[in-house]
Amino acid sequence: MFVRKSWLSFNILRLHLALRRLVLLHTSILVCRLGLHIRGMASQSNAPYAPQDDREVLALVRQLEASTKRHGGGKRAVTCKKHTYEVANTGGISVDSWQFRDWDYKRPDLPTYARGLFTYRRRDGSLEVAARGYDKFFNVGEVHETEWENVETQTQGPYELSVKENGCIIFISGLEGDRLLVCSKHSTGPRDNANLSHASAGERWVDKHLESVGKTRVDLARELRRRNVTAVAELCDDSFEEHVLAYEPKDAGLYLHGINLNLPEFATYSGALVHQFADKWGLKKAQYLIKEDIDSMKKFLHECAETGSYDGRDTEGFVIRCRRKQHGATGNYQDWFFKFKFEEPYLMYRQWRECTKAIIGGKPPKYKKHKKVTEQYLLYVRRQLAKDPSLAKAYNMNHGIIAMRDGFLKESGLRGHDIIRQEEDDRGDDSDIVTKNVVLLPIASIGCGKTTVAIALTKLFDWGHVQNDNITGKSNRPKQFTTQVCNALAVHPAMIADRNNHQRRERQQIIDDTLAVIPEVRFVALHYVHDPKSEMLPMIRHVTQERIFARGDNHQTIQAGTKSRGEIIGIMDGFLSRFEPINPHSAPDDGFDEIINLDVAASSRENLETIVRSLHSIYPRLVETIPSSEDLDKAIEAALDDYKPDIKHDLSFKSNKKDKSNKQNVNVAQRHSPAQQAKPPKPEYFAVKVPKAEILSALDKVFDQLPPEKTKMYRRLQQSRRMQPAFHITLCHRASIPSHPEIWSRLASLHAGTLSEQSKNPSKHPPERSLGGCRVRLERVVWNDRVMSIVTRLLDEGWETANSVAHITVGTASQDIKPKESNDLLERWMESGTEKDIQECEISGHVEVNGNVVAVTQGG
Repeated sequence: MFVRKSWLSFNILRLHLALRRLVLLHTSILVCRLGLHIRGMASQSNAPYAPQDDREVLALVRQLEASTKRHGGGKRAVTCKKHTYEVANTGGISVDSWQFRDWDYKRPDLPTYARGLFTYRRRDGSLEVAARGYDKFFNVGEVHETEWENVETQTQGPYELSVKENGCIIFISGLEGDRLLVCSKHSTGPRDNANLSHASAGERWVDKHLESVGKTRVDLARELRRRNVTAVAELCDDSFEEHVLAYEPKDAGLYLHGINLNLPEFATYSGALVHQFADKWGLKKAQYLIKEDIDSMKKFLHECAETGSYDGRDTEGFVIRCRRKQHGATGNYQDWFFKFKFEEPYLMYRQWRECTKAIIGGKPPKYKKHKKVTEQYLLYVRRQLAKDPSLAKAYNMNHGIIAMRDGFLKESGLRGHDIIRQEEDDRGDDSDIVTKNVVLLPIASIGCGKTTVAIALTKLFDWGHVQNDNITGKSNRPKQFTTQVCNALAVHPAMIADRNNHQRRERQQIIDDTLAVIPEVRFVALHYVHDPKSEMLPMIRHVTQERIFARGDNHQTIQAGTKSRGEIIGIMDGFLSRFEPINPHSAPDDGFDEIINLDVAASSRENLETIVRSLHSIYPRLVETIPSSEDLDKAIEAALDDYKPDIKHDLSFKSNKKDKSNKQNVNVAQRHSPAQQAKPPKPEYFAVKVPKAEILSALDKVFDQLPPEKTKMYRRLQQSRRMQPAFHITLCHRASIPSHPEIWSRLASLHAGTLSEQSKNPSKHPPERSLGGCRVRLERVVWNDRVMSIVTRLLDEGWETANSVAHITVGTASQDIKPKESNDLLERWMESGTEKDIQECEISGHVEVNGNVVAVTQGG
């Protein structure tokens, strides 16, 4: 009883504090907007101010600490990364950086949305927010909240439009004892002796700016702390690091574009106050302007997008600051940001950069857009690299990127926007002449109706239809799927590539592989909208489950007539949890020529009409006329009546007694054989086994060439006999079935096939049954003081891993460290690179070994 009362009292206290904070904060901001003065404000009378509350900061840090430990929920779990940094020249002060994964910021349940958050413990033991970035903000159309119709209905002006500078973000704040803290987005301090970190480069510029106005670090730290704010600036210095836009030496420096209160809630200064602060402290200013209403704002943005510039200067776009209504119609307005990025020519510039790096690395450049001019640019690049090979090393260190681009443009007599405009003029009504090589790619989850719509389209038009679930065989399923897609385009003007394509890797595979065969192919996404998941999933679950259970066994992967309801819902939820919505601003989804958004809750008949009308508008010579309503009705009826799956797949991985009795077809001698009656052990996991001698040889060559301080972990593993007795790459563990049912199902089917073959010819199979061969490339060794791994690449198509990174665990430092800790190490390495506790080394020479895919059974 005491525990329950304490819990209740604590939560009532938290609610009271939250309400008090909300009133204080919004009163402060409201008074600021009215231009009045309230007692206890910062030095400028109209600057918003609120002090930190120790208990609120403590509650936030506790939530963040809890998020650093992965909870149940698999891929859906929130994971926060915490890194601790000692701040130089502060007498031992350390700050903690808190970082969520980029995609987590789209979730509705994070403890904070600050992208860049540092806390520390004061001398009196209490916790404090040391530096705070903006709440994560998104591009127009990138998330549900930034769709124009939602911006129009849920925000209020005035709208402040800040020119988007092109550099890296820097946070500046004051700690106790008049100490200045300078951070990059997630770290502070030097990187190592040889390289300057972003934070250190920012710190140097702080000193230069302060010197220009005769002020010191102590002065700035004291002022920032008195205001309880973080100054947010963009480091733009091409001598340190180049981005897309060029900055002349006279223009280099820290561009101040924001001042945030160091509070759990997001509150920020207006543009006018930011400029006042920049003038006083010698910082450069990010330009901004104000539009009072949304219509004038949109008109201005679209006009600037035509030239990619503002006030005669190239820019990537604008950050828009306004107020947004939180929690629906009854919510309060709060500070809110979104951005409007110009697509071109900056996407073309980035494509050139990546293609150049590919050429330098000896890889074939991949590009789909701006083909003609990119080919010309790459010829120029090859000539320059041949004249001066030293350019390659500098380019890989992000130096000379702009010079290479500008050299090509100058030689060609072109400007970026002129190229884009010329391409548009040359293309003219290009879509109007498209009559073939169109691939319709559904992006869906189970029960959306994609196959019904696909069959209906084949009834209406002379189009092909390839179902991924009809593909059989032991390996190379993605390649088989692509082959059938290309074969369909050989005899049909368009085709539907019918699989869920709900993950980016699937879309990347089909786009890349098809383009390699048919370069002129066009991809149209049939996007069954699932985003924002937090709002739409309950409805999607209800609609799709009703459809599946009404369908019974008439489905290739979900047999609702014979499986349990819980089993089916588990499979469907697995697909929903892995669904990755389209993001047309990044790869691979920027490879779609068109995107048609469809409503999961709408009927197949409604979605069919949406597709047909959209395609008629986009490709009028492919869909010359819109079929009548009667024809659309008949096409859907025929699709529903005619569809009977020829092949069924089991994604539940549990044997069904009825199916087993129906499928069993063995002779009497086999049934009475003790060997046949013995039930084979279940696989615990599937793996690629690789030869130990070759792995050890590759490791020896790596560490024999490294200095002693980098070989400590390897020598420790050798001397303590903590190397793995055998080496393998895990493809899928039984524990990964809920999150990766397709991988397990495919491997389990192969395993079942080998068991069946052995039962027929037991003498022809070795004790360890191979499911096939797989060539493996050893790419690099990654380690810390607990575990060492080799990052690998599976070279043979048809094999994939459920882990984030295909890898071999070399060994662990002690018996209580499990090999699976390699997964955590490599996830950290992928997100953050080589931190202070992670080391890596490339395995040169493209070392490849031949592996064997096997099922590892219980006790094996």
